Amino acid sequence: MLIRLWHRIRQSTFFVKWTQWEYYPVYIANIPTVLFWLYFALRARALFYFSTVNPVIETGGVMGESKINILRRLPARAIPRTVLVGPADRAWSRLRARLAAAGIDYPLVAKPDVGERGFLVEKIDDPVALQQYLARVSVDFIVQDFVDYPLEISVLYYRMPGAENGKITSVCIKKTLRVRGDGRSTIEDLMRAYPRARFQLARFRQQRADLLRRVPAAGEEVELEPIGNHSRGTTFLNGNAHIDAALHRVFDDLSREMAGIHYGRFDLKCASIEALREGRDFRVLEFNGIASEPAHIYDPAYPTWRAYRDIFAHWKIIYQISCVQRRLGIQPMSWGEAYASVRTYFRYLRTAKA
Repeated sequence: MLIRLWHRIRQSTFFVKWTQWEYYPVYIANIPTVLFWLYFALRARALFYFSTVNPVIETGGVMGESKINILRRLPARAIPRTVLVGPADRAWSRLRARLAAAGIDYPLVAKPDVGERGFLVEKIDDPVALQQYLARVSVDFIVQDFVDYPLEISVLYYRMPGAENGKITSVCIKKTLRVRGDGRSTIEDLMRAYPRARFQLARFRQQRADLLRRVPAAGEEVELEPIGNHSRGTTFLNGNAHIDAALHRVFDDLSREMAGIHYGRFDLKCASIEALREGRDFRVLEFNGIASEPAHIYDPAYPTWRAYRDIFAHWKIIYQISCVQRRLGIQPMSWGEAYASVRTYFRYLRTAKA
């Protein structure tokens, strides 16, 4: 009886959330990160020193950055076909014409131009779903080809200003949320028995109730969520063993074409690691700036102390880049600029969630 009770406790949502690093509440998990930022701010004698690192990105990529602004700074060969949907494009006929002109077909991905943690990111399978998204989302959003390469990864990279080559500091391999059928249980039953999926049940009951009633065949693997975001149940795995000279060459080549950007994380899909090393069969879905974390730290097997050690090391890199930038005459945001950025960002979130 005690063994069964302990098993039930270990499988409970509360136990998982408070004993596994990757599920710590954001407001608790980020306390050391804030301290790291403040430590280097004291050394830099500038609270917003990080804003000099990527001067062409809003706030350097901490908050409020435009995805389309960043994507336009990547080589066209490296990104999916992308369209920004602004106020002038909200008429259905206009949007349909723009997608046709860009060669974007279904399925596709829609996401707000400003957003994070998978906020309002959706895979759209048909025109009806896109019309519903258009009616529901009041802010500017982008539409991209759905990239169906089988492997989704994140690569954190930096290059010192003026340097010819940079360095990859993190590779994270993403495994989207899936369950395996037993021929008897519904998808809801399977999700309830799997702690990672159980965190997503409330959302699925609201958005995918029909899917929850399905009974997969024995051995059938069902992908529940195609968006590779941790907040949507994706498992992050440590892929740092794949870092080598060939991989560095690929991201050095990309970085040299991204003027004014020195630090951040490429979120991409590729046919395989081998193809990526050869610089082929991949597409960068997003690039995230200063707020990027070395995503490999969320591997369930990764120790918490090592995760914070790695976060500290990355804030040190940000500080070092900022020092070089300031010597080159690039100054950090002022208090007034930072205050305006925060106000604008939270005003945007209120509008987006309305």
